[in-house]
Amino acid sequence: MLRCSCSDSRNMHITIMADSETLECITEHERILQEIESTDTACVGPTLRSIYDDQPNAHKRFMEKLDARIRNHDREIEKMCNFHHQGFVDAITELLKVRADAEKLMGQVTDTNRRLQDAGREVTAQTEEVIRCRVQQRNMATTVEKLQLCIPVLEMYSKLKEQLESKRYYAALKTMEQLEKVYIPRVSQYRFCQIMAENLPRLREEIKDISMSDLKDFLESIRKHSDKVGETAMRQAQQHRTFNSAVAKQASMGHYIKPVYSLNERTHAHTPNGLLMDDDTGDDEADEEILTAQDLVDFSPVYRCLHIYTVLGDRETFENYYRKQRKKQARLVLQPQANMHETVEGYRRYFNQIVGFFVVEDHILHATQGLVTRAFTDELWNMALSKIIAVLRTHSSYCDDPDLVLELKNLIVIFADTLQGYGFPVNRLFDLLFEVRDQYNETLLKKWALVFREIFELDNYSPIPVETEDEYKLVVSRFPFHDAEIEKQQDFPKKLPMSQSVPQIYTQVKEFIYASLKFSESLHRSSTEIDDMLRKSTNLLLTRTLSSCLQNLIKKPHIGLTELVQIIINTTHLEQACRYLEEFITNITNVSPETVHTTRLYGLSTFKDARHAAEGEIYTKLNQKIDEFIQLADYEWGMAESDGRASGYLMDLINFLRSTFQVFTHLPGKVAQTACMSACKHLSTSLMQMLLDTELKQISMGAIQQFNLDVIQCELFASSEPVPGFQGDTLQLAFIDLRQLLDLFMVWDWSTYLADYGQPTSKYLRVNPATALALLEKMKDTSKKNNIFSQFRKNDRDKQKLIETVVKQLRSLVNGMSS
Repeated sequence: MLRCSCSDSRNMHITIMADSETLECITEHERILQEIESTDTACVGPTLRSIYDDQPNAHKRFMEKLDARIRNHDREIEKMCNFHHQGFVDAITELLKVRADAEKLMGQVTDTNRRLQDAGREVTAQTEEVIRCRVQQRNMATTVEKLQLCIPVLEMYSKLKEQLESKRYYAALKTMEQLEKVYIPRVSQYRFCQIMAENLPRLREEIKDISMSDLKDFLESIRKHSDKVGETAMRQAQQHRTFNSAVAKQASMGHYIKPVYSLNERTHAHTPNGLLMDDDTGDDEADEEILTAQDLVDFSPVYRCLHIYTVLGDRETFENYYRKQRKKQARLVLQPQANMHETVEGYRRYFNQIVGFFVVEDHILHATQGLVTRAFTDELWNMALSKIIAVLRTHSSYCDDPDLVLELKNLIVIFADTLQGYGFPVNRLFDLLFEVRDQYNETLLKKWALVFREIFELDNYSPIPVETEDEYKLVVSRFPFHDAEIEKQQDFPKKLPMSQSVPQIYTQVKEFIYASLKFSESLHRSSTEIDDMLRKSTNLLLTRTLSSCLQNLIKKPHIGLTELVQIIINTTHLEQACRYLEEFITNITNVSPETVHTTRLYGLSTFKDARHAAEGEIYTKLNQKIDEFIQLADYEWGMAESDGRASGYLMDLINFLRSTFQVFTHLPGKVAQTACMSACKHLSTSLMQMLLDTELKQISMGAIQQFNLDVIQCELFASSEPVPGFQGDTLQLAFIDLRQLLDLFMVWDWSTYLADYGQPTSKYLRVNPATALALLEKMKDTSKKNNIFSQFRKNDRDKQKLIETVVKQLRSLVNGMSS
C-alpha cells in the first residue's frame, strides 16, 4: 500500500509538472500567435525562429495550436457571413435597379460632353494661339535678358583683343581680370564663355612671353646705350665741376658772383640728377641741352614687364631674372679691352660704360619700387669697384706716357665725381689715385731723365756769355743768379760762371713741379697734402733722376777736366737755387715752410754728392793724364852725364798742369788745392816708382843727375803756387821723399844717413832703408859693369868697398825693420 502510494505520488508529481510545463507552453504559443497576427510579415522571422529554439517538438504543438486558431477564425468568419448575407443580397438587388438609371445618365453625359467639345473647340484653338504667343514673348524676354548679360562680356573680350593688338598688355591684364571676376561668372553656362575662360590663361602666358621678350630687347639695347648714358653723365659732372671751380676761383678773387637762380637774366637750372645747366642757349657748346637717362633710354619695357608680372602674381620671378641678367651685364661691362692702356679713349669708353650701367640702375632704383634695392646696387657697386681698381692698377702700370697717366687721372676723378653724385661711395677710387700718382711720378721721372740727359749732351760746359743787358735779364729771369761782382760790372759782354745747362735744369725742375701739381688738382686734398706731395716728388726728381744723370755724366769718357770743373761749378749754383725752388712750391700751395710736418727739399745732397763725384773724377783724370805723360818718359839709365836740362815729357806735363790749374780758379779753393796736392803726390809717387821699377836693373849716376833735374822742375812748379791758398812749402812737401833720396845719392852722404838714421832731426828722415838699398843695388851693378879697370884704381876700389859696406849696413837696417 505504501509502495503504491509512493508511486502514485511520484506519478502525480510528474503529471503536475507536465501540466505546468504544458500550461507554460500554451501560454507562450498564444503570445507568439498574437505577435504574428499583430506584426508585419517582414518581422515574423525572428518570432518563428523562437519556436524552434524552445523545447523539442514545440513546433508540432505550435502547429496544432495554429490549426486550432485557424479553425476558430473560420468559424467566426462563417458566423459573420451568415449574419450579413441578407443585407448583401438586398444591396445587389438595389444595384440592379440603379443600373438602368445609370445607363440613361451615361447617355446624357455623353451627349452633353459632345456638345461642350463642339462649343469649346474654337475657344481651345484661340487659347493655344494665346499660349504660343505668351511662350514666344517669354522666350524673347529671356533672350533679351541673356543677351544683355552676354554683350558686355563680348565687348570686354573685343576690347581685350584690341588692347593685345595695340600692345597695351597691362590694360589687357586688367581687362582679363574684370572678365574673370565680373563678367564671365554671370554667363558661365554658355559655351562661348567657357571657351573664353579657357583661352584667358593662354593669353596671359603670351603676354608674359611678349613682355619678357621686350625686356630682353631692352637689356640688349641698354648695353648699346650705356656708353652714351655714361658719356652724358660724365660730361654733366665735368661741367658741374668746372662751374664750381670757376665759382670758387671768382670767390677767391673777391669778384661778384651772379646768383645761381635769376628771374630776368641767364640762370642755372638743376637737372634731375642734381647737376647744373645753363638756361641760356646762345652757345651751342656751353649750353647744349642736358639729357638724362630717361631721354636716352626708353624704360617703358621694364615698367610694363614689372607691372605685368606684378599683376600675374609672379613679380619675384621677374625681379630675380632682371637682377641676374644685370649682374651678367655688369661683369661684361667691367671686362676691359686688352689694349685699353694704349689710348685715353680706351679708358674713356670703359668708364662711360660703367657709369651708364650704374646710372641706369640708379634710375631703376628710384623709378620702381623694389625691382632693385639699395642693397643690390651696393653689392653690384662693391663688386664693380674691386674689379675697376684691379683693372686700373694693372693697366696703369703699363702706361709710360705721363700725359696719358694724367688724362687717366682726370677721367678717374670725373668718373668718381659722377658716381658720387648718384650716391655711390668712391673713397677707394681716390685712394687708388695715390697709387696712380706714384705711377705718374715714375713716368715723369723717366721723361725728365731723358730731358736732363739731352740737356747735358747739348751743353758746351762753358760759362754763359751775355752780350747785352736784355740777354742778362733773360738768363736771370730763368735762373735766380746773384753775383755782386758781376752785377757791378757795367760793361758788356759778361760771362756768367755756370754753363747753359744750369738755367735749363732749373726751368725743367719747375716744369716738373707744374706737371706734378697737375695730378694733385681735383683730388679733394688739402693744401698741406698737396704741398707735401709736390715736395716729395721734387725730392725724388733731384735725389734719384737728376742725381743719376749727373753721376752718369761724370763717368762718361768724353767728359774731360774742363767739363768736370764746369760741372762742379754748375752743381754749386744748382744747390744754391734749391731754396728758390722751395719758395716756388710755397707760392704755389700757399703753405708756409714753417708748417709742422712740411717736407723739406733735401736735393742739396744730390748736388753735394755729384760735386764730390766730380771732384773724385777730377783727381782720377788728373792722375790718368799724369800717367799718360810719364809713359812718354824715355830715360837713358846708363848715361854718363846729364843733359843739363829737364826732360821734355816732364816740361810738357808741368805746362799741362799749369794750364789745368788756371781753369781751377773758378772752383772752390779747397777743391783746387786738393786737386793740386793730389796731382803732385801722384807725380811724386809715379817718379819714385819709376826709379824703383823692378824691371830697371841698372842706374848710372848720370841718370840720377838727369832725374834730379826733372824733380827740381817739379819742385819749382810746386813752389810757384799754381793754386793759391797753400801755406808755406806745403805743396813742395809732396816731393820731399824724392828730394831726400836724390840728395842722399847726389851728395853720397851715407855716413850722415847711417849715423842719423832713426833720429827725428835726421837730414834724410824720409828715406826708407829698403828704398835706398834697392836704388844702391842698381848703382852697384852699374859700377861693376862700367868700371872694368876700377880695381886697378885706388879711388874706385875704395868706392866699391864703401858701396858694399853701405849695402851691408842697409841690409841690416832692413832686416832689423822686418824683424
